[in-house]
Amino acid sequence: METVNVLTRPRYVRTVRQLHWWMAALILLAYLLIDFHEYFPREVRRAMMQGHFWAGITVFLLVWWRISSRARGGTPAIKPPLGSLASVASRLMHLTLYAFFIVMPVLGFLTASYEGKQVKIPFLGIALPSPVAVDDAFGHRLEDIHATIGTVFYWVIGLHVAVALWHHFIRRDNVLERML
Repeated sequence: METVNVLTRPRYVRTVRQLHWWMAALILLAYLLIDFHEYFPREVRRAMMQGHFWAGITVFLLVWWRISSRARGGTPAIKPPLGSLASVASRLMHLTLYAFFIVMPVLGFLTASYEGKQVKIPFLGIALPSPVAVDDAFGHRLEDIHATIGTVFYWVIGLHVAVALWHHFIRRDNVLERML
């Protein structure tokens, strides 16, 4: 555990940084698997869907560790400091991202459950129990909501990346460096 004062530490603690990049990779994987699965034969598509499910479930599990690690490790100061409006925008962006990390996997799992699709534990072939009775019509509505939120999430992620790059190259502060 690092003992440097959170206000003088230049970066997030290692666990938070690693979880950030692992979750980014898993989210990218989930998008790639869902966006390209239609181009493959049926059996490969099934495996890609299972991969998509498990990437989401893993993000859901990791976000709680990340929240805990971030709470314990604190948030390093931004230098130079942000103005009050930018500070509020930053907090809103992070709350939005964390909401996506939680809501999307829950919606995805409920969609699969309502549609009667099994989410199998990798390499074991054991399906997770469904928390709901099959209701295909409701499952399809949830799937539409999940897909719509997923599209919005593309834009939120893009904005997050663009703003981080703006901070690094234009504003020349330490926002991006805190996560590297």
